[in-house]
Amino acid sequence: MWKAMQEKLHQLASTVVEWLDDWLDNISLRHKLYGMFVLCVLCPLVLTDSMVLSVLIRAEERTRMQTMENTAEAVAYDLETTLDEAVDLIRAISQNRYIKAFVEGNYPTALDYYNGYRQLLEDSLYEVVMGTGDFQCVIYADNPDFINGGYFCRLETAQEEEWYRVFCERDRQALVYAYYGQVRAGYRAYKTVSIIHRMDNCAGENIIKLDIDYSGLSRALSNARYANTVYICSGDKILLSNDGRGGLYSPFQTITEDIRWDAGLRRQVQVSGGVWEIYVMPAPVAVLGVLWRYVAIILFLVAVNILLPMVFMRLLNRSFTRRLRLLSDSFRSQNAEQLEPIGAWAGRDEIGALMRSYNHMAERMNELIQTVYKDRLRQQETDIARQTAELLALHSQINPHFLFNALESIRMHSILKGETETADMVEQLAVMQRQNVEWSRDSVPVREELRFVEAYLELQKYRFGERLSYEIEAEEDCRALCIPRLSLVTFVENACVHGIEKKTSPGWIFVRVYRQGEDLCLEVEDTGIGMPPEQARDMQQRMNGAEIGQLRKKGRVGILNACIRLKMSTAGQVRFVLESEENAGTVVTVRIPAACCEKEETDA
Repeated sequence: MWKAMQEKLHQLASTVVEWLDDWLDNISLRHKLYGMFVLCVLCPLVLTDSMVLSVLIRAEERTRMQTMENTAEAVAYDLETTLDEAVDLIRAISQNRYIKAFVEGNYPTALDYYNGYRQLLEDSLYEVVMGTGDFQCVIYADNPDFINGGYFCRLETAQEEEWYRVFCERDRQALVYAYYGQVRAGYRAYKTVSIIHRMDNCAGENIIKLDIDYSGLSRALSNARYANTVYICSGDKILLSNDGRGGLYSPFQTITEDIRWDAGLRRQVQVSGGVWEIYVMPAPVAVLGVLWRYVAIILFLVAVNILLPMVFMRLLNRSFTRRLRLLSDSFRSQNAEQLEPIGAWAGRDEIGALMRSYNHMAERMNELIQTVYKDRLRQQETDIARQTAELLALHSQINPHFLFNALESIRMHSILKGETETADMVEQLAVMQRQNVEWSRDSVPVREELRFVEAYLELQKYRFGERLSYEIEAEEDCRALCIPRLSLVTFVENACVHGIEKKTSPGWIFVRVYRQGEDLCLEVEDTGIGMPPEQARDMQQRMNGAEIGQLRKKGRVGILNACIRLKMSTAGQVRFVLESEENAGTVVTVRIPAACCEKEETDA
């Protein structure tokens, strides 16, 4: 039976393993690695970090409890200090012989009482002590000769007061009592905390009542700025609090069960005649604040336990999937003319061995393709290229040969007929046309470009006559530097058409080529009609920002064409400066880095 059960368990385990194998075989390698990371790394780390966070939260709870204990200790200390100071003051008054003699004295007339009262204030520091403002003391005596007022009253005036009734009922030597005073004519009722004490060694019933400054107690509790809300209670009566409950002139509030229940700490303070209780409420827990306090630890845990493993897992996943994807793409390209080797993605693991095997196979296949197919195709392309080159060579020879022969015939005919001016114009036109036709390369030496500029200006002089004068200057070391063909003459043409042509009086065109620092400067100046400053700035911006797309628009296409070719030949390092003044002329300066200008090659 046991053997049969083992066989069934073995069959069940084999079935489960086969099912898992089939299921895993249908999942991508990328998802397999991430699943392993989540189950074997991330979940255990989350549990561990949760335990660490729980420890931090418990530490925060202990800190909160310690804060409440410190608050209760401070409040109790301040309260006991104030009450002890008041009791010491009462005892000093009770034992003062001058006060005792005054209380037991006989005063037949009001004048005698007044003189005795003044003598008391002169012989003792009673008035000085009572003038501090923290306490207010009144002595109630059963002496019938007393006149109510100041620091002394007859005892009969206190018999209707609440504090006196409580003091008599409890029959104690001293009593600390808080109460809300009665409303009297001209006065508002207010909260009072009093220490009531019988005078020692005095004939008759004499009582000292010392009122503590309630506003001062309330301000002291509020100004301490405790992190917790504090309630000081006597029974069910809230005497003091720092949450703004009530004020000096409002009755005492009753403590609720919610306050008793929610209090984080409760402490008792012994006072004469009873016990006062201090309730310290727990500060609200700011989760974000707690997290921010331990942000360094949390970030460290996240970085060490989550981010670093995720980065490593991503790199490991990439090491697998990237090379497998590359290998798969390489196999898909088997219908191409040539199999591309994978390159430097081999590695030394099993996938690297597979990639090296593919590279070896691709190399052998490419050799076969090269032998059977590529050599024949290359031979055909070579034959076609040779035939095309021969046709282009013949075409480039026929066109300019025919054109220049025709211009030469016209020039010779004009000389034979004595039309030398026409012959000169045809000769200059031939020079210009040869410059336009001969495009074996786009760059020409400055020397040749200036020759073309001079030919163009000579032709323009036939048109403008004495209205046009020109001057060409070029430094010798600049003549061999190469610039794009027909670039300088374009700016000269623009000066003639837009500067001199629209001017009725004679004008000049100055062409200067010189070096300035590391730049080759091409300067074209005309004394034409000029242009407004706004138009000049707009034109300079268009020149410096020239693009091929602008050639489709209407406008000065020749200038933009020259600017674009200059920018292309200098990799965008050329700069254009345009200065113009209305009715005075225009100056265009093209600044080309000399390093961008090739030097003319001369035969040895």
